[in-house]
Amino acid sequence: MFSSYRSVSSAFMSLSIVVTMFEDEAPVAWIAMPYRATVVAADGSEIGTAESLLGDENEDIFHGIVVKRREGGKLVEIPAERIKKITDKHVVTDLTEDQISALQPYRESHWFHIGWGGLFRKHPEWDKTSRT
Repeated sequence: MFSSYRSVSSAFMSLSIVVTMFEDEAPVAWIAMPYRATVVAADGSEIGTAESLLGDENEDIFHGIVVKRREGGKLVEIPAERIKKITDKHVVTDLTEDQISALQPYRESHWFHIGWGGLFRKHPEWDKTSRT
C-alpha cells in the first residue's frame, strides 16, 4: 500500500515539475517548434536536440519528434503523448531516465518528408510509388 502511494506521489511531483518548467518562455504550437530546440526530461536534464517534427501539417496531427541524443548522438523518436510543453526554446517531456534509454530509434523508412514542417507516418496500405 505504501509503495503504491510513493510511486503515485513521485509521479505527481514529476508532473508538477514538468508543468512549471520554463514558465518564463512563450509556449508555441507543435508546428512552430524551433529547429534544434533543447529537449529535456521530466527532471530538467537535457535529452538532446529536436531534429525533426513527426506529424501531418495539413491535418494538424502531431505524432512526436525526432531527437538527437546528447549522449552518443543517436536519433530517437519521442511520441507526442510524452511531450508536455513546447516553448520558443525548449521541448519538455515527462520522460524519466529509464524511459529515455528505452526510446525507439528513429527509422526514416516509416515516415514521408514534408520539410522542416515535419514528417508524417506512412500508412501500410501506401506503396513506394506514392512517394513524392
